[in-house]
Amino acid sequence: MTSSKKKLVLIGNGMAGVRAIEHLLKLSPESYDITIFGAEPHPNYNRIMLSSVLAGGADMQEIIINDWSWYKENNITLHTGHKITNIDTKRKKVTSHLGVEAAYDALIIATGSNPFMLPLPGADKEGVIAFRDIHDCEVMMDTAKKYKKAVVIGGGLLGLEAARGLLHLGMEVNVVHIHSYLMERQLDEAASKMLQRELEAQGMQFLLKKSTAAIKGKRRASGLAFTDGTEVDGDLVVMAVGIRPNIELARAAGIDVNRGIVIDDYMRTSMPDIYAVGECAEHRGIAYGLVAPLYEQGAVLAKLLAGVETAGYAGSVTSTKLKVSGVDVFSAGRFGESPGTRSLKLQDDLAGTYKKIVIQDGKLVGAVLFGDTSDGAELFASIKKGESVAGREKEILLGISSELLGQSSGGSRLEAMADDEIICGCNGVSKGAIADAITNKGCNTVGSIKSCTKASASCGGCKPLVEGLLNLYSGDSLGEPVKEGICGCTTLNRDEIVEGITKMRLMSTNEVMNVLGWHHPEGCTKCRPALNYYLGMLYPEEYVDEKESRITNERYHANIQKDGTFSVVPRIYGGVTSPADLKKIAEVAEKFEVPMVKFTGGQRLDLLGVKKEDLPKIWAELDMPSGHAYGKTLRTVKTCVGNTFCRFGTQDSIGMGIRLEKAFERLNAPAKVKLAVSGCPRNCAESTIKDLGIIAIDGGWELHVGGNGGIKVRATELLTIVKTEDEVMEWSSAFLQLYREHAQWNERTAQWIERVGLDYVKKALEKQEDRLALTERIEKTLSLTTDPWKQIIETDELRKNFEQLSSAQPAQI
Repeated sequence: MTSSKKKLVLIGNGMAGVRAIEHLLKLSPESYDITIFGAEPHPNYNRIMLSSVLAGGADMQEIIINDWSWYKENNITLHTGHKITNIDTKRKKVTSHLGVEAAYDALIIATGSNPFMLPLPGADKEGVIAFRDIHDCEVMMDTAKKYKKAVVIGGGLLGLEAARGLLHLGMEVNVVHIHSYLMERQLDEAASKMLQRELEAQGMQFLLKKSTAAIKGKRRASGLAFTDGTEVDGDLVVMAVGIRPNIELARAAGIDVNRGIVIDDYMRTSMPDIYAVGECAEHRGIAYGLVAPLYEQGAVLAKLLAGVETAGYAGSVTSTKLKVSGVDVFSAGRFGESPGTRSLKLQDDLAGTYKKIVIQDGKLVGAVLFGDTSDGAELFASIKKGESVAGREKEILLGISSELLGQSSGGSRLEAMADDEIICGCNGVSKGAIADAITNKGCNTVGSIKSCTKASASCGGCKPLVEGLLNLYSGDSLGEPVKEGICGCTTLNRDEIVEGITKMRLMSTNEVMNVLGWHHPEGCTKCRPALNYYLGMLYPEEYVDEKESRITNERYHANIQKDGTFSVVPRIYGGVTSPADLKKIAEVAEKFEVPMVKFTGGQRLDLLGVKKEDLPKIWAELDMPSGHAYGKTLRTVKTCVGNTFCRFGTQDSIGMGIRLEKAFERLNAPAKVKLAVSGCPRNCAESTIKDLGIIAIDGGWELHVGGNGGIKVRATELLTIVKTEDEVMEWSSAFLQLYREHAQWNERTAQWIERVGLDYVKKALEKQEDRLALTERIEKTLSLTTDPWKQIIETDELRKNFEQLSSAQPAQI
């Protein structure tokens, strides 16, 4: 029996095209058999958050918008890793480079854009890449393991994001920019210079007003040569100088192209039944690169395909609200100095904030914000309205008033925003879309709006605006005050779940989900590991750890790599090893033909490229404890040589580090935990960016807590000063157990302390009897644990895990 549905093919599995499909499924879910071709081997993911992946703030799973199950649930045929090479407009078929064909009644081209690579001598050398997709992130991560110097060409947003990620990977980074200041398309010179100072403090180095003549090196890049005769060294060259619409496929098919694929107000190309959306498309002479206009295009196309009456797409007025390496910036309109304009500026170097507004003919025509962007939406609304602000310029500079926006003093600023104003920049969700979800679709909570529109589903920065719109439009239908659980399966937060488990003595994840009323009875990848941890933390003697509820790497006792091999890291206490252990590691690496053995940043040896079938045998022959490089547990205790060898050392940092590592090596925690011990205040072990850092001083030790060296660097705060090593152990044990018992799942100590405050921690630990009680509980927990490497050797657990692995989709690995 043949299907009565029309055949819809989407070329491109990116954000714009898939958003159009999402809209279409809501409007007319039974109209089309849908086939999607994606050139990358991944499901639909948020490209905007690639910088977070590179900088360690998110992993691939966290930036996926629609996972493999979404395609299956919506009966979408998905071909990943397939690049379409031909569109046969007469036979109405497309063909991939792997020979897969698909017929269409309607075809959407959403091929996005390609990074612009400067045609420089040497641009084809190894080590010269763009920063555009997951593969580029992987290349940077791999390169950082072997090389230490990087050069980024381009001082725009993308270049700065790449530079920040490379800094996080431990590379020395120079940013080369042809202009005299950074991000000249989004910022004026004053704001740019403030940004540059902030980024220099983070470790970036800048070479401004530099034009590259050639890329140095033989087979591999070794740096840049500039037209002024100067040079800079770099083993990795990242080009981030712009993008170009990917139009070659359309051009070859005879479709009209200019800078992009030419489309009308309904996304129709010059060829019947073929449409284009996203960065590859050109509408009224403009090819947009921001996500909001691309989503607006997708919404219009979805209505057209669904047969729903819609006004055409008329183009977008855009603003830019960004976070650059942790710094908020905003710009809109014409913010440069030009004839006929007047500008007002407010700069506070102490607070790190800057505000500039530009006025022309009595109207607000542009704005730049740095450090504090809370007025951005209101300023943009005023710019688009083109209303007179004569006589109110200073009032605007100091803060948008209700009078300016034509509101009563008790009204809401949000009410004055235009419906096309973007509320959620990450997902391109407008005020109008959220208002529609509230008034017409019954969304009366932040959670339901998130599910319906994706607003606040990524970085969460727009959540206050979403809450404001809820209050504005929901009226009597407003749901319970904003209440979000640990995931979409429940409205319960961490404390409520722990209370429920304790009060009713729930003893398994399934029991918790059943008794506490989970929306989805099987849970998800967010809540199951959390529940498994909370149960183990509450009942260390009684609870049987559920391996199926652990994250993938913990089930395999190794880190899976991008090529399907594994990384094995044996424990090396305090970074101190012996000739015997080194020989053992070398012999194992040689016997099993391990491609790479690398020293890690945590002073250990990492065996990279291990075949999955070799894992049990490698662990057996190593006969060493696991370094837990894969788990939410104690990772490393980094040490300097201390007074054992160093002339500046005041205490035995090596001995203290080894004692700490041996005490806590099998400790499960809400998130990964890193420790360090420095033998003097020179802090060579970098103790002040660790979860728990110990620094030796004359006659004692300082204990620092809550540090983080990841995407958002956070220096530690001083917890206490003690005199003896036993006191170090007592306070460390108590602090770690307090964190274990009160932090949310996946919450690092840095975020936990920011949330609860250092005073809370100090008060909880100030009495010795309280510290000893916490120490007793952590010691009890540790006494019941065993090394996972023994499980690998003594059971067939790993074999079963491999069977699961072999049948898993790529994103589940």
